[in-house]
Amino acid sequence: MSSRKSKSNSLIHAECLSQVQRILRERFCHQSPHSNLFGVQVQYKHLSELLKRTALHGESNSVLIIGPRGSGKTMLINHALKELMEIEEVSENVLQVHLNGLLQINDKIALKEITRQLNLENVVGDKVFGSFAENLSFLLEALKKGDRTSSCPVIFILDEFDLFAHHKNQTLLYNLFDISQSAQTPIAVIGLTCRLDILELLEKRVKSRFSHRQIHLMNSFGFPQYVKIFKEQLSLPAEFPDKLFAEKWNENVQYLSEDRSVQEVLQKHFNISKNLRSLHMLLMLTLNRVTASHPFMTAIDLMEASQLCSMDSKANIVHGLSVLEICLIIAMKHLNDIYEEEPFNFQMVYNEFQKFVQRKAHSVYNFEKPVVMKAFEHLQQLELIKPMERTSGNSQREYQLMKLLLDNTQIMNALQKYPNCPTDVRQWATSSLSWL
Repeated sequence: MSSRKSKSNSLIHAECLSQVQRILRERFCHQSPHSNLFGVQVQYKHLSELLKRTALHGESNSVLIIGPRGSGKTMLINHALKELMEIEEVSENVLQVHLNGLLQINDKIALKEITRQLNLENVVGDKVFGSFAENLSFLLEALKKGDRTSSCPVIFILDEFDLFAHHKNQTLLYNLFDISQSAQTPIAVIGLTCRLDILELLEKRVKSRFSHRQIHLMNSFGFPQYVKIFKEQLSLPAEFPDKLFAEKWNENVQYLSEDRSVQEVLQKHFNISKNLRSLHMLLMLTLNRVTASHPFMTAIDLMEASQLCSMDSKANIVHGLSVLEICLIIAMKHLNDIYEEEPFNFQMVYNEFQKFVQRKAHSVYNFEKPVVMKAFEHLQQLELIKPMERTSGNSQREYQLMKLLLDNTQIMNALQKYPNCPTDVRQWATSSLSWL
C-alpha cells in the first residue's frame, strides 16, 4: 500500500516538475509574456507612450533603443507591444514588421520580408517598380482604408539596427525615416542596437530624417535588487495548478536566496556581469538538475551550475590531449617565458622538447620527428595555436611562425586536473629556465 502511495506521489511530482520546467524555461528564454521588467520602468513608459501615439492618433515616430547585449532591449519592446495589443481598438488595426540585420542582409531581401509580413504578396504580384522608394510606398498605400486618419498604422522593429546602416546607400533606413517625417501612412520605426556610436554610421540625409529620440538601457540595479530578481525569476505564479507544490517550491526559493553559499555564487556572477542573460543561463543549468527524485533545487546544484557557467573551454580541450601534445604546449610555454611572448615555429618547439627528453634516462618520450609534427598540427586544428600569417604552398611548415592561444594560468590549471599526468611532465611545467 505504501509503495503504491509513494508511486502516485512521484507521478504527481513528475507532472508538477514538467509544468515548472516549462514555465521557468519560457521565462528564462524571454518567451513568457508574464516575465517582469527590472529597472527599466522609465524607459518602458517612454516607449509605450510613443507606440500608443502611433497606434491611436496616427502620429509617425522613430526611436533607437540602445544598450549592451543582455540589457533587455528585446524584452522591453515585447512588453510594450503586448500592452499595446491588449487595447481593443488597436489589436485589429495595427500591423507589425520585424526585421533583423543578421537575416535581411540587403534592402532587396528586407523588402521581400516586409511584403511577406504585411501579407501583400498577391497585391504586388508581377509589378515592376522603378525604385525602392516606389515599391515601399506602394506597399504602404495598399494598407490604406481611406484618408490618413483611417490608414493602418505599421510598427517596424529593426533588430541589429547597426547592420542595416551598412546596406548600400542606406536606402531602407532613408525611406522608412522619410515616411515617418511625412504625412503618409502612420508608421513607427524602432531600432535596437548595442552600438553607442550608431548615429555616426548614418548618412547625412538619413540622419536629418531621424527624430533623434534615443532610449538608453543600462543595468543600474545593486546586489540586493539582483537577489530579488533571482527570487522572482525562480518563483512560481499564484495561478500554478498545484497550490501545495507551488507553496513548497517558493518556500525553497526563499530559503535558497538567504543561504550564504548561494549569495556568494550570485555575488560572483553579479561582479562579472549584471546582465540578466547570464543569470538566466545560471538558473537554466540549475533547473536542469531537478528530477522527480530530487524535486527541489539546492545550494550545491547552484554551485555546480556556476562552475559550468565559468568553465574555461580551452582548458577543457587540454584535458583530452595526449602526453606528447601536453609536452609540446609546455615547451611553447617555456619559449613564451624566455622570448617574452614572441612567436615561435615548430623547430624551436621541437628543440625545446628534445632538451626535456635528453634529461630523462628512459626513452618513453622519445618520439620520431614526423610524429611530433603530427601532434603539433593537431594543436593547430584545435585552435590552441594559430599561424601569425597565411601559409603559402611552398613554405616549410616547420619554420612557420605560430602563437600560443593559452596563457600560463590556463596551462597550469589544466595540468592540475589532467588525468594521470606524469610527475616529471608536471615538474617540467613548473620549472622556469632550469631546463635550458
